[in-house]
Amino acid sequence: MVDPILKWAGGKRQLLDDIVSLFPKDYQDRAFHEPMFGGGAVTFHVGPSEGTINDIVPRLMIFYEVVRDNPEELIEESRKLEEEYGNNEKKYYEARDEFNKPIRGEKLDKVREASLLLYLNRTCFNGLYRENSKGEFNVPFGDYSNPDFVREKQIRECSKILKNLEILNEDFEYIIDKAKPGDLVYFDPPYQPVSETADFTQYAKEGFDFSEQERLRDTCVKLDKNDVFFVLSNSWAEPVRELYEEVEKFEVNQVSAKRDISSKAETRGPVYEILVTNVSKELQRGKSQKKLASYG
Repeated sequence: MVDPILKWAGGKRQLLDDIVSLFPKDYQDRAFHEPMFGGGAVTFHVGPSEGTINDIVPRLMIFYEVVRDNPEELIEESRKLEEEYGNNEKKYYEARDEFNKPIRGEKLDKVREASLLLYLNRTCFNGLYRENSKGEFNVPFGDYSNPDFVREKQIRECSKILKNLEILNEDFEYIIDKAKPGDLVYFDPPYQPVSETADFTQYAKEGFDFSEQERLRDTCVKLDKNDVFFVLSNSWAEPVRELYEEVEKFEVNQVSAKRDISSKAETRGPVYEILVTNVSKELQRGKSQKKLASYG
């Protein structure tokens, strides 16, 4: 297992065993695709030998291209940036302003842009990635005591995995044409809010409303018809559950996870989520013995 480089809203490290338990037993022999990549915890855990990663945020995928193709340059630039900006609130906003130069039409070297994204991710509030309507990164300073700006080990390890994968910046429906029968797809969309006052659920300026949730469900139906396996995670929101429960072949599971995105510490804690799959019980890997033993 390789640790992700970035912190990400709704990251899946604590649910990895639940997610992988729904994969086919021979998942490591299959092409693997993650069309809503974010921090990529599942892909970096699986370490696939072929497949695709994709995200709607262009600058995120530029970051992973640099990790894949220029890991040593990224590490070197991140060290320089650590010395240049450090863990200082005033300097943080200078770095954020520099990162937003391309949105204003100004050029920024690709490696420098990737190192700035990493720096901001490690020092911003709650490790969020959020864009305003102009596409500018607008998360405030996070005030951490000792953030890791460089992530040298993680960059090198993740680079090796990404060299096996195609990196895309497209709408998630690309997967309908890209995935072949027998391939495995993992979807981690922006979660449907469980209430009108629910916290952060989207990070791109385009947003992800319920019509997008419906389109994603329809994509899963098409993949199933094409004999492609999938696993999907989402919030335990009734509208989402109903979307998938009405498809007879789909299995809907409830899992519990701790979420730390809430701005109020007292409201953070365990929440229910769903995992949906079309992998039959007979083909599922099941939970690891180590995980099972913890319930004894």
